Amino acid sequence: MFTKKQMTKYADVLLWGMKTARSGRFKKGDIISLRYDPPAVSLAEVVYATLLDAGFNVVVRSTMTHGMERSFFEKADAKQLVFRNPGEEVLCKHLHGSIYLLAPQSLTHLSGVDPKKMGKVAVSRKALRDILDRREDRGEFGWTLCLHPTEALADQAKLTLRQYKNQIVKACYLDQEDPVKAWQATFRQARAAKKWLNGMDVAYFHLTSNHTDLKIVPGKQRKWIGISGHNIPSFELFLSPDWRGTEGTYFADQPSFRSGRYVEGVRLEFKKGRAVGIEARKGRDFVTKQLAMDKGACRVGEFSLTDKRFSKINRFMANTLYDENFGGRQGNCHIAVGASYSDTYDGDPKTLTEKRKEALGFNDSALHWDLVNTEKKRVVAHLTSGESVTIYENGMFTY
Repeated sequence: MFTKKQMTKYADVLLWGMKTARSGRFKKGDIISLRYDPPAVSLAEVVYATLLDAGFNVVVRSTMTHGMERSFFEKADAKQLVFRNPGEEVLCKHLHGSIYLLAPQSLTHLSGVDPKKMGKVAVSRKALRDILDRREDRGEFGWTLCLHPTEALADQAKLTLRQYKNQIVKACYLDQEDPVKAWQATFRQARAAKKWLNGMDVAYFHLTSNHTDLKIVPGKQRKWIGISGHNIPSFELFLSPDWRGTEGTYFADQPSFRSGRYVEGVRLEFKKGRAVGIEARKGRDFVTKQLAMDKGACRVGEFSLTDKRFSKINRFMANTLYDENFGGRQGNCHIAVGASYSDTYDGDPKTLTEKRKEALGFNDSALHWDLVNTEKKRVVAHLTSGESVTIYENGMFTY
């Protein structure tokens, strides 16, 4: 799989990502969670050593195997489904950082599970995510994650394992002598794009492609963020809009794997901020149930654009981490139905209470599902001054 040199570079990049995500506010003795799927154990060993060298206290946790996951959903009763290890809440309250190594052994092993069961589990675990979100808002926590190749991923992406690995190596700059330096350069390029976008006073964005005609209202006190260390790789720039202003139709031409289901050709019609029409070539029933998970699941929590000049990803990878950062010929945009990101708030995050979030139109949900459009598209910003500016065309920002 990865060579030892590539794993060492990968570990260095992940350390850079986690530190950058928290603006470098780490110190020796901080508590870091290193979580990994079993096939990524070799990479986990290298990352563990890197974190120890940096002076951190590391809590190592392996996730369940796909067989354990299947047993859980097949055998757990109503109380077991929503059970949370009391130690997890204590840990979340003390964590300073987190690195997660994704390496799924199967993408379809939960295909027979009732989506309502999955929804109950997601809702029950939202409290833990809320703790970490609040810590992140206060600058007390930073995280990143990455992908390790597996046969299951390669098979679903219709690539050989070597081809799949090479996409990761290329996307994460592991083929360069100093990948951290390469990420720092991309970080600076993205900063210029974000400064340009955030300099506009936008009333709404209008996204059009062959099958999409969507109006997105950014809302008050919003800012574009991205390429911030969260997620390796990450080339998207995004904001969490005021969900109440979403109108029109959105089409995801890129397939998606979620909770053991394969979904294709999702088309959503929004009125007054809610998805009132749901269609899909494959998986429509599953999509409908996911968007009914809670009252915020049918609303938009994120609007994102990826510049093809940033991203080297040019193949479907059967994993959202890569597919939401697709570059290819036309770049990509995606919306996420469900939870919004409070770090797109253009103000002091410590003042962003739940009441304030609701007033500003930040969406709250246990769901966050990225749906990707790779069609040729145009995005026009309609400014409060009455002017219109094309901000994205031919897969690129126009700054």
